[in-house]
Amino acid sequence: MSMTETTSRKPNRLINEKSPYLLQHAYNPVDWYPWSDEAFAKARQEQKPVFLSIGYSTCHWCHVMERESFEDPQIAQLMNRWFVSIKVDREEHPDVDQVYMTAVGALTGSGGWPLTVFLTPEGKPFFGGTYFPPQRRWNVPGMNDVLPAVADAWQDKQQEITTSAEELTVALQQQLSHQAVPGTISIEVLHAAFNQAASAYDAVHGGFGAAPKFPRSHELSFLLHYWARTHTAQAVDIVTTTLDQLSRGGIHDHLGGGFHRYATDAQWLVPHFEKMLYDQALLARTYVEAYRVTQRAEYAQTARGIFDYVLRDLTDPGGGFYSAEDADSEGEEGKFYVWTPQEIAQLLSPEEAELFNRFYGVTAEGNFSAEGGPASGGEHPASILHIEQPLPVFARLKGFEVSQLTERLAASRATLFAARQRRVRPHRDDKILTSWNGLMVASLAYGASTLDEPRYLSAACRAADFVLTALRRDGFLLRRYRDGDARYPGTLEDYAFFSYGLLELYEASFEPRYLAEAKTLAAQMVEWFWDEQGGGFFLRSRQEPALIVRAKEVRDSATPSGNSVAVLALLRLGRLTGEERLETYGRRALDTFAARAAQGPFGSPQLLMAWDFALGPTKEIVIAGDPAAPQTAALVRAAREHFLPRAVTLRRPPGASGSAIEAIAPFIKAQDPLKGQPTAYVCEQFVCRLPVTTVEDLHRLLDDP
Repeated sequence: MSMTETTSRKPNRLINEKSPYLLQHAYNPVDWYPWSDEAFAKARQEQKPVFLSIGYSTCHWCHVMERESFEDPQIAQLMNRWFVSIKVDREEHPDVDQVYMTAVGALTGSGGWPLTVFLTPEGKPFFGGTYFPPQRRWNVPGMNDVLPAVADAWQDKQQEITTSAEELTVALQQQLSHQAVPGTISIEVLHAAFNQAASAYDAVHGGFGAAPKFPRSHELSFLLHYWARTHTAQAVDIVTTTLDQLSRGGIHDHLGGGFHRYATDAQWLVPHFEKMLYDQALLARTYVEAYRVTQRAEYAQTARGIFDYVLRDLTDPGGGFYSAEDADSEGEEGKFYVWTPQEIAQLLSPEEAELFNRFYGVTAEGNFSAEGGPASGGEHPASILHIEQPLPVFARLKGFEVSQLTERLAASRATLFAARQRRVRPHRDDKILTSWNGLMVASLAYGASTLDEPRYLSAACRAADFVLTALRRDGFLLRRYRDGDARYPGTLEDYAFFSYGLLELYEASFEPRYLAEAKTLAAQMVEWFWDEQGGGFFLRSRQEPALIVRAKEVRDSATPSGNSVAVLALLRLGRLTGEERLETYGRRALDTFAARAAQGPFGSPQLLMAWDFALGPTKEIVIAGDPAAPQTAALVRAAREHFLPRAVTLRRPPGASGSAIEAIAPFIKAQDPLKGQPTAYVCEQFVCRLPVTTVEDLHRLLDDP
């Protein structure tokens, strides 16, 4: 729709919202409401069912459904006559999304976005699905069939529908409340999760299962944690093969850095082109972890590409990080990213174009069509850049020195990237979410300490300070910021992910205030989300009006579950501060979910990383010394060279300057520099080794099993 067409039409209520997704629907002829008491009050007053539509601004099929159905005056007329229609941005209201996604899963056996749910005026679901075309297509009923059928059923069988909705709501409560089931954590569950991973592993292409394939980087991180405990070589092999295939595939943006959301094929060639902040955060973390384990430079290079993409294209001037970039531009999925030989010939010399095309698989036949599948002919078929042969292999076959080939390809990439910047960019969702910013802060901080890159640390600090300033009101976190507006009480994910990010930021910067803020937020998380009766954490704060069920979640999806990250944050906080109460809540939550996780352990990899930490042994590393002293910095660097997922690190400046960290972590007061020299203290399971003052001795202590 053109700007002239948009502004000539009357906006609906969504025009007053800040969500890019809701604003995309602000000129629909549908009489949309945002999620609000007002909408349900209208439904109860008029005794109409609710049409609930949930999606997000970079969702391709959400765009399709809007264009086909919500812009259609006839369909809008049916919706306005028979329903109260509510539009929800799932990224603003993940708690609402979780409840109704689970409901649709129970009704249909599957889910996804756009999510379409029909509710009673009390908000209880009775029918739903995902994408509905305007007319029946691909054996999927159309909106022109569904809307009248549901409206007729509501008129003729309202009592039956209400009873069915009540029964479904009771079932949802049982499924989502995760009441405590007696269980204890044991190492056998970690072994079982590894065996599940090995069984699902695609040894040819990497990753797990069949197409479509998601990176699932927290599953890869779990395998690295498992290797650190057991030294099972196969765990690292699974990770490195998968990371290699991901970085060579079309799912990786070879020009601009970063990764697309998922691949539609098993080979990682054809992606769904949207880019999500959380994917960048999680994958960057895994690549940096793999670099620590293997010291392979290409993993550090891929992580740097992710970080550079985020800092260049997803960073707000105030320091926060934007949420996503769309798959579509100019109405076509992937158009921004794909290339033809003719386009490349206009930018590179014939010799460089031939070399580039051979290495990145650009052909006259192409490998992609705008419909999202393999190319099917046409005048100018397009190609997704990908690497079929690793660079050293390609260099050897073509008779190049690796350094020479690397330099030539880098120059060509820079030329094509500059040209791509002149294309019409995909839509960018510029809202700032506390939870996803927490993940990105954590990864930047971890990357900064591992790669010794100060600008990553600076970016992490700016983002953390932005959230602590702009997304906090009366001391409590808010969920979303956009265009000067901060709104919605924080969910469990916001508190858990951001606390986790602050812990990583403390260990990268050794700024005590970040550790103090993490401790404050963790205490608030316990106060507002903890289930005293059933154990674990609810997703929605008790500050907010209750939904039809009080939901918890422990299984990971595209992002880790709030409970999984909350547990790990509490356990690490306990070790960093000596605050036993915080660690106790983390262990109680693990006990709550132990039996459920044991039933399908690889479905909760983030919880298993917390499980691994809880099993121990853990290490507490304290570096005591003047921060400006070279030997202090050398000891810190030595500690960071090891992959120690069950360790925490503190730095204690001498004398009065160390009082700030001593106030938060009193147990380090006695750990002074020896004879004025910077000193490392390593304690394990409440037993401290003799302090050391040399890098060699510290390596020896950290290498001990």
